[in-house]
Amino acid sequence: MSEWKVICRVDDIPVLGARRVARPAGVAVAVFRNAENQVFALLDRCPHKGGPLSQGIVFGTSVACPLHNWTIGLDDGCAKQPDEGCTPRFACKVQDGEVMLNARELETHAVDLEAPRAGPQHVATEA
Repeated sequence: MSEWKVICRVDDIPVLGARRVARPAGVAVAVFRNAENQVFALLDRCPHKGGPLSQGIVFGTSVACPLHNWTIGLDDGCAKQPDEGCTPRFACKVQDGEVMLNARELETHAVDLEAPRAGPQHVATEA
């Protein structure tokens, strides 16, 4: 049986917005709320260039990445055509107005993926 962790109340997530959930290891999780008060959870990392999906625009059951406007499905984490790629999704449920995520997934799911780093990349060169 899975153990659920209360994250917040549904009303704590802006309509057509998101709330970030930090984890001890790995990239944060973005919890989204659409206009129909449906709640979804994805790794806060676009599959394209790692943009913060939590800062994107939510519409229907999708979010537009704020960096390059890729459309990512909130229900499956996958980019819409013609783009390709997926970001990990997390099990979530709403009970009595509280948003819950699977505690085991928060600890173990996609912790090996790194957050993108801003700024130029430095490459070691020979002297």
